[in-house]
Amino acid sequence: MTTTDRDTARAAQAVLDALHDDPVIASVKDAAALDDVLASDRAVVFVLFGSVLDIADVVARAKDAGKTVLVDVDLLDGFSTRDVVVTWLATHTRADGVLSTKSNLVRAAGRAGLVAVQRFFLVDSFSYHQLPRVVEQARPDAIEILPGCMPRVITWLRADTDVPIIAGGLVCDKADVMAALGAGAVAVASSDRDVWDM
Repeated sequence: MTTTDRDTARAAQAVLDALHDDPVIASVKDAAALDDVLASDRAVVFVLFGSVLDIADVVARAKDAGKTVLVDVDLLDGFSTRDVVVTWLATHTRADGVLSTKSNLVRAAGRAGLVAVQRFFLVDSFSYHQLPRVVEQARPDAIEILPGCMPRVITWLRADTDVPIIAGGLVCDKADVMAALGAGAVAVASSDRDVWDM
């Protein structure tokens, strides 16, 4: 195991430990939501906005507030979907990790020493059955399934993969949170401020 692999494994374990203590992830889509989450008790933040001009400042604000920060590289304005965006984040920000639907960016995160969460939009049985193969190839530290309000699917995935599962998208209330966690998700991600306040 290389030094980068060990560092990534430690970082991934630190994120999982934080999620064990606080399984609700605040997904922030704009500066106003970032302000709200910085004043909250949420430990882990998914940053779903930003650009080449401001992402370093966005991450710095969250890190200065004591948050664990993962950036959705697919949603950053002004960046390409090439591995270099992950390398740039690793060298120019204090991000703990990245989110992406793209396997190449997930693999790049591992090489850069960042935690990688691969996002999957499960819209039908075809996308569901592709997931284990893609996970095997990309080797993310965790996966996020969207929509996250599908406890039955989370249960199936727990049987099909040993990668930690985060339920995201359309998680709107305590019942959704409890159902996802009860089905085997390690955490839920939501942009709903009411969910953050649970």
